[in-house]
Amino acid sequence: MVLNYIWIAFFIIAFVVALGKLLFTGNTQIFTDIIQSTFDSSKTAFEISLGLTGVLSLWLGIMKVGENSGLINTLARWLSPVFCRLFPDIPKNHPVMGAIFMNMSANMLGLDNAATPMGLKAMQELQELNPKKDTASNPMIMFLVINTSGLILIPISIMVYRAQMGAAQPTDIFIPILLSTFISTLVGVITVSISQRINLINKPILILMAILSLFFGGLIYLFTTISREEMGVYSTLIANMILFGVIVTFIVSGLRKKINVYDSFVEGAKEGFTTAVRIIPYLVAFLVAIAVFRASGAMTIITDGIGYAIGALGFDTAFVEALPTGIMKSLSGSGANGLMIDTMQQHGPDSFVGRVSCVIRGASDTTFYILAVYFGSVGISKTRNAVTCGLIADFSGIIAAIFMSYLFFY
Repeated sequence: MVLNYIWIAFFIIAFVVALGKLLFTGNTQIFTDIIQSTFDSSKTAFEISLGLTGVLSLWLGIMKVGENSGLINTLARWLSPVFCRLFPDIPKNHPVMGAIFMNMSANMLGLDNAATPMGLKAMQELQELNPKKDTASNPMIMFLVINTSGLILIPISIMVYRAQMGAAQPTDIFIPILLSTFISTLVGVITVSISQRINLINKPILILMAILSLFFGGLIYLFTTISREEMGVYSTLIANMILFGVIVTFIVSGLRKKINVYDSFVEGAKEGFTTAVRIIPYLVAFLVAIAVFRASGAMTIITDGIGYAIGALGFDTAFVEALPTGIMKSLSGSGANGLMIDTMQQHGPDSFVGRVSCVIRGASDTTFYILAVYFGSVGISKTRNAVTCGLIADFSGIIAAIFMSYLFFY
């Protein structure tokens, strides 16, 4: 329902702004530009979706190898001490832990659409443990906020979008996104833990936090001691090494368990085509709406207003035109992708604004969309403080993304 109102609002506002330009400035070209933008954006949406097919097939195939080899279940067992602390209301070794880990794994690999079916499965199992079927339980809220905070290690989709748009180094946003999403997830988990009175001061959590803090702190230190040129080179190198390392690790795990790695890969890869086709209507819908909104001049009015307010406070305004992606991100993943792509089209994928838009997109996920889909799938009508905690994580992710973008690209 929220997406419906957003989509309609884009067209209505665009029409009002365009009509105002026609009446007050005599701009007779405005409606021609709007209609042309609908055709161009529809074509772009299809081309992007088509380009995602191969990448989704690759990573869904790799995920299936990891699933069939038992690697993913092994990782879930390793993380069980941490999961038990974050989800104290879930019985130890309950099957839902595996579903939660599968969902988080897909999210961490940047496979948004692959994560949704796994997330729905986890939510259904959480609902079986829920004593109040119309009210969100504590584990549900923690699970959803971790999802909405967008913990992502490998932003595959964003890097593919950048490659589709002709970026010289599509992976150069890897490290900034990694750092931003870590901050977003950390803030989200702490916020939920405070509201649910979960004690995070325990050995497994502290060990994990120490490891993560050392890793991310080391990355920040490394990239603050080298030049901008070296920063881009090392960021791309680390990203590519991790990507290839994940692929090799999953394949080797399949060989060790003596499964048919090729057949497992093909089984998972078949889902890639279906997933890519499934997102075409959503991407077309939002890209067209955004194109109309921009062509009418409404987007310029909003960004100019935000830029004026930020400039009046004495801050640099170079990032302002990337903010619509951040605002839309909490409402719709497809809409945020559309704005990110539109920003790269307008300014170039290697421009500062284009990169900021990509980092903001990867810093956290779509709070309202995830809540609507996941809670709606099990009939939850009372969401308690899930929205508030999710939006706090979103906001921290946007701030972190802007800061990291200035650190790496400005």
